[in-house]
Amino acid sequence: MKRRQVLAGLAATVPGFAASALLPRSALAANAPGPFRPDWDSLAAYRTPDWFRNAKFGTWAHWGPQCEPEFGDWYARNMYKEGSGAYRHHLQEYGHPSKFGFKDVIRQWQAAQWDPDALLALYRKAGARYFVALANHHDNFDLYDSRFQPDWNSTRIGPKKDLIAGWAKAARAQGLRFGVSVHAAHAWTWYEVAQGADKAGPYAGVPYDGVLTAAAGKGQWWEGLDPQALYAQAHPLSRKTTKPAEWGAQWDWGGGATLPSRRYVDNFHDRTIDLIDKYDPDLVYFDDTALPFWPFSDAGLRIAAHMYNRSIATRGRLEAVINGKMLDERQRRSLVWDIERGQSNAIEPLPWQTCTCIGGWHYSRPGYERNEYKSAQTVVHMLVDIVSKNGNLLLSVPVRGNGTIDEKEQAIVEEIGRWMAVHGEAIYDTRPWAVFGEGPAQHRTAPLTDQGMNEGKNAPLTAADIRFTAKGDAVYAFVMGWPAGRELGIAAMGTAAGHLKKPVARVELVGTGAPLAFRQAAGGLTVTLPAAAPALPYAFALKVLT
Repeated sequence: MKRRQVLAGLAATVPGFAASALLPRSALAANAPGPFRPDWDSLAAYRTPDWFRNAKFGTWAHWGPQCEPEFGDWYARNMYKEGSGAYRHHLQEYGHPSKFGFKDVIRQWQAAQWDPDALLALYRKAGARYFVALANHHDNFDLYDSRFQPDWNSTRIGPKKDLIAGWAKAARAQGLRFGVSVHAAHAWTWYEVAQGADKAGPYAGVPYDGVLTAAAGKGQWWEGLDPQALYAQAHPLSRKTTKPAEWGAQWDWGGGATLPSRRYVDNFHDRTIDLIDKYDPDLVYFDDTALPFWPFSDAGLRIAAHMYNRSIATRGRLEAVINGKMLDERQRRSLVWDIERGQSNAIEPLPWQTCTCIGGWHYSRPGYERNEYKSAQTVVHMLVDIVSKNGNLLLSVPVRGNGTIDEKEQAIVEEIGRWMAVHGEAIYDTRPWAVFGEGPAQHRTAPLTDQGMNEGKNAPLTAADIRFTAKGDAVYAFVMGWPAGRELGIAAMGTAAGHLKKPVARVELVGTGAPLAFRQAAGGLTVTLPAAAPALPYAFALKVLT
């Protein structure tokens, strides 16, 4: 894989990379003591805790000031890209980014209708067993009382509330495990467009506000604040990229990316340690290849070792989960692999997670108006397929700038809850069976690319497709649609297949416990279904006992 080759050769090809970059040198360098050291060999002793393996389904509020314009993903970057949709929207709604930049959008974001208790009650009823809240995005704005980002955080500007504290309290009140997602490592290169200026028009050559310093704040609302603590753009630009592969290489700190300063890396480390120590999350999701700043710095390794050791010290055993992306085999033993907007095509030997969203990552009013959301059926089909392969689903529900979700999202989440209320027995606490499934869809699968990104490229699941889970003496067979006839055949449960060690003794329809007539032969198990389909027939489960 080309991106892996970039990482492998980084030490030899990136100016400024040196062994000294791996030495800890930050305000919180003395991390929690314990058995884990900040290196991959030590972290490979990690074992995923049962709570995560049993939970299967989590929800995510990927919510921050970029949701205030309600204009979709990466607004704080795209608003500085002349001619883009976000740039045009910004001109119309706010003015030119040399006069009204993202720092000013943050100030407007008030989150006035945010009710975390109501949202977490909804997500628990929908069947979520864990909840993840955005702690910061690539916009570099912390959504908590941040000791090491003291000015650019949500207690000082915008909502003037500790959002992570509010989410954590609400999640725990509902009995949910709590996680945070951390994305700010990439602000260094992600915000580079804010150093630019229009090439044409009345503002041609006028720098955007990404170049401002504290000295320019006299008489402004942000007097006394340093915009560079937010934008982090007092550095040379990375090499200009025009192709996705080149941007991907820069995402991994190769391909001509300007490497972050020691001060920037140390500040990120300290902010993240502060976040972990202050809010005690069960899970930390990193939007990075492997860990933040890897491979030119060990800051991410030190954070991981700290979180694992702290978990052992405070809980008596390792209960922590850290998500990373694009992991090699050793890294998959050290972290829980996250596949973004994609799914594995096989039973994975280690627990993993898909992260995806009902719509876009940041709330989009145009997306709402175009009905671009996933249906409850799509989410359920994804969940069942993922669980059959030893995975979890983390589903983001886009939150509006004001802190609410819209009525279309509410309806989707409620329908997922109705389905989970019936079929949760066959989802929670299960493990993969001998095979993940059968049917035509398993033979028409798209490969993973980069972070994942095969979502929507695989063949759709239909009534001809079956997925399996197992728990105790039971095997659950999910049928991904209501068949036309009443007789259903399951080839993997025939005596010739060899997967069931004993003959089938009973078959039930999950949710009712009603026994169903069946016959088992060498070629398969044939089950007679009820005459009437269930209320949500796009996926139903049979409980097979031997």
